[in-house]
Amino acid sequence: MGQQLTAGDICKRKVSVAYQHTSVVAAAQLMREDHVGCLVVVEDANGSRQVRGLITDRDIVMSVVAMGLDPEPLCLEDVMSARLVTANEGDSLPELMRSMREYGVRRVPVVGANDELMGIVTLDGVLKILAHEMNLLVGSIDTSLKHERVRRP
Repeated sequence: MGQQLTAGDICKRKVSVAYQHTSVVAAAQLMREDHVGCLVVVEDANGSRQVRGLITDRDIVMSVVAMGLDPEPLCLEDVMSARLVTANEGDSLPELMRSMREYGVRRVPVVGANDELMGIVTLDGVLKILAHEMNLLVGSIDTSLKHERVRRP
């Protein structure tokens, strides 16, 4: 059996980020510009980007728009997810999936030493990997049928 995939193996390394004091409007504009549904909120410390939170398009809708609040004076620290779920680079794919299920999250920042941002894993990305693996299994069924027909015409 092959080596088990880790969060570090499957994470997207190019991550859209913002800061706690970024305005909600600027964050929404950045999401639109980058065609993403979330931003990892970071803080620059000692030459690295340390993860401090996560803001999603849903957070903005549920915490600002649906509440009828004016987004202009708000910044990300006012509305970002308080409960942050992260994965370490060495966490296995099954561990990562368990965390996503347990905490009900679709996006998980991947961190290295001292909570330094290394990448992000999304539910969409995990599903693509699993679909690929399932496709490989289906291919083995087709191959076994071909071998059967050759051995027993």
